[in-house]
Amino acid sequence: MPTWITPPLTTLAFCWRLARRDGIVLGFTSHDRDLIIDDLLYRATPGMVPSAIERSVSLDPDSVDLSGVLTSDAISAPDLIAGRWDGAALKLFAVDWSAPAEEQLYLLRGTLGAVSIKGDAFEVELNGPASILDAPVVEETSPDCRATLGDKRCGVDLSDRVLITTIIAADDIELTAAAGLIPGDYAQGRLRWLDGANAGIEGLILANDAAIVTLADPPPFQPIAGDRVELRQGCDRRFSTCVNRFANAFNFRGEPHLPGNDLLTRYAS
Repeated sequence: MPTWITPPLTTLAFCWRLARRDGIVLGFTSHDRDLIIDDLLYRATPGMVPSAIERSVSLDPDSVDLSGVLTSDAISAPDLIAGRWDGAALKLFAVDWSAPAEEQLYLLRGTLGAVSIKGDAFEVELNGPASILDAPVVEETSPDCRATLGDKRCGVDLSDRVLITTIIAADDIELTAAAGLIPGDYAQGRLRWLDGANAGIEGLILANDAAIVTLADPPPFQPIAGDRVELRQGCDRRFSTCVNRFANAFNFRGEPHLPGNDLLTRYAS
């Protein structure tokens, strides 16, 4: 235990290091002045306080609720609602604010989970490293491919299957693209916004024709004509598609010929 915690008058300050999935890294501290730790500026945000922290040596997933007031422009309610902070890596630790670079008391680390907003305050659930133990250890069999198009298990080269285009018009989940599209090739693919209020946000593509892209969900912010997007082709994960469209049967990660439960109901004709 650090010596600066034991005196009656401590110099303790909580610090948060947040690394978003888009590469942005931010630091915040409960101290009333900014601190510099490991070349990162931790901005004073006294309203951010952790809930009671309980740590144990068991394998139960550690979690904690982080609450704060939206006093920093870096963490805004629209960004929280839009999901920019979903899955961000967080490290929570305490330091001696009079000598913050000397010693750190590690408290928690994990990724941001569910976010709830109440007025000007927000609450975030932190999922600790042990929470990955809740995930299945072995994949379940399925007739469809369990890989994602273009990942290491799939192996399909996406360099010629990514298109950057401009949005001409937007109506809820339907976007009109400037470039001509191959109908159906971007269904189940991903759309990433490059410009405008939605920059950096991704969404699932349900379908497309030569001009219209239909999204699974409307973008968090209203797009405007001229916003650029990146479209990545998708796959319906069927074996026939893997063979005929991608010539990638060797890397198919499913069991299309494995008998299903309907085998139990068959009878001789």
